Amino acid sequence: MKTSILIVDDEKVITENLARYLSKKYIVYTAFNGHEALKKINENSDIEVLLSDLKMPEMDGLELLEKIQSSSNELITIFVTGFSTIESVVNVMKMGAYDYLTKPIDLNKLQITLKNAIEHKKLKSENILLKQQVKEKFDSSTFVGKSNKIKEILNIVKRVASTTATVLIQGESGTGKELVANFIHYNSMVADGPFIKVNCSALAEGVLESELFGHEKGAFTGALYMKKGRFELADGGTLFLDEIGDLSPSIQIKLLRFLQESEFERVGGSKTLKVDVRIISATNKDLEKLVESETFREDLFYRLKVVSLEVPPLRERKEDIPLIVKYHLNKFEEIHNKKIEGISSEAMKVIKSYNWPGNIRELMNCIESSIVMTGNNEVTVDNLPPFLSHKSVKHTSGKEPENLFEIEKKAVIDSLNKTGGNKTEAAKNLGIGLRTLYRKLELYGLRN
Repeated sequence: MKTSILIVDDEKVITENLARYLSKKYIVYTAFNGHEALKKINENSDIEVLLSDLKMPEMDGLELLEKIQSSSNELITIFVTGFSTIESVVNVMKMGAYDYLTKPIDLNKLQITLKNAIEHKKLKSENILLKQQVKEKFDSSTFVGKSNKIKEILNIVKRVASTTATVLIQGESGTGKELVANFIHYNSMVADGPFIKVNCSALAEGVLESELFGHEKGAFTGALYMKKGRFELADGGTLFLDEIGDLSPSIQIKLLRFLQESEFERVGGSKTLKVDVRIISATNKDLEKLVESETFREDLFYRLKVVSLEVPPLRERKEDIPLIVKYHLNKFEEIHNKKIEGISSEAMKVIKSYNWPGNIRELMNCIESSIVMTGNNEVTVDNLPPFLSHKSVKHTSGKEPENLFEIEKKAVIDSLNKTGGNKTEAAKNLGIGLRTLYRKLELYGLRN
């Protein structure tokens, strides 16, 4: 479908010639003054681009733009004028015009400018739609469950989201701490701003400092250009610092300064920068114990936990398991193009009896694995990963293990034996994450 353009100029010859030239590629409307232009815009909702003279009698281009903006019309505006001064360019761009062309008009430049303007409008619309979709994705329905613990968390999160308070989210791995951070940002006053995430345990200290605060050209070997850090990129939005308990003492000091004064310097730089960023942090470590052992600053701890949330482990809200299972069954049957009507009562009984040390993430991996493995429209015990299936974890004596701890331990050992000790492959076969496998081995006293 062709884009519609409104050409406005009090010089009739220029308007008609431009209309004739552009009508080969666009739907063109014309007006010879500001008042007529406003009437055309009100009558034709398909107009997307305004190509207007800046200097016109009665109502000039800037006044026309003001009236358009006051009516919440999001036209892409390009001004054309014979009076090219620095002041006029600055005023036009401050008012929100997309671009500025001078007379006599270079037709090739006009075509390029129009093409870029239309593409810009398209990308802007797509970005708005994408943000809206993401925001809808992280509404209250994201928190699957009906337990008192999840209701309590949701109640706190809803109240926190509408503020600018710094939030500390604590809980075991896999409980959904990042999901809570997503909800807070996308339901906050800066939901349309950037949402930048950093895993503080995934980067070495020197790299993390540069990632967070940026660096100047020549700050260290390999710094060939100036780089903005995550704090600058998150300006006007939210910065989510995951695994905050792994920060080094030197970065803790810099973060504390930012929380106190909202300012910092890039690595190798002397210029002090100020940004407006909300901090949400998360950790699976006990920060109070880290404070006691003097590996985490007490003053930083209290700055981070203006609001503190504890996300409960799955074993403490087992009544939510059937709802979580159903949610992920629907999710993964669509992803893997399967038709799954449900899960057998026996399989659900096994799932509910397990303590899920890897929490929701482990349960989610289990459901996905089960859907992939099932050959019919129902998930049964036979489709569950080995560590959950009674039939696959019998002792060599032929006796059933006495409890789920023994069942799980035997399944892990069997999987490691089958993969020749390859922990990555073993974790994959078990349907759990590698870090979860390491925790289990530590629990069983098998980690070497």
